[in-house]
Amino acid sequence: QVQLVESGGGAVQAGDSLRLSCAASGLTYSSSVIGWFRQAPGKERDFVATITWDGTSTHYADSVQGRFTISRDNAKNMVYLQMNSLKPEDTGVYYCAAGPPPYGITKSEYNFWGQGTQVTVSS
Repeated sequence: QVQLVESGGGAVQAGDSLRLSCAASGLTYSSSVIGWFRQAPGKERDFVATITWDGTSTHYADSVQGRFTISRDNAKNMVYLQMNSLKPEDTGVYYCAAGPPPYGITKSEYNFWGQGTQVTVSS
């Protein structure tokens, strides 16, 4: 059974950094791709970043390209999202999700979701 647990959220100032973690257990081939999504109040859950099983391929939303970095440590069953130069518009609940290869940038391509961690960026 796939389980995903996010951590690392918090309240920060614009320009600060945060690193989110996703503890992933029970992954199989059909759930080997990990993505990060975020949802601001009253808005849709949007794609942020994704990484393949071996970490050789990553993809980012245009809004976070160059500021966020997704990585994974399969030995520790962990996926990370390093977020630098945070902006108020990065505020939201951040979710990690697991889905099949090759990779996905839409919610419908992911089968398993964590409960989310809140990130609040103030100006």
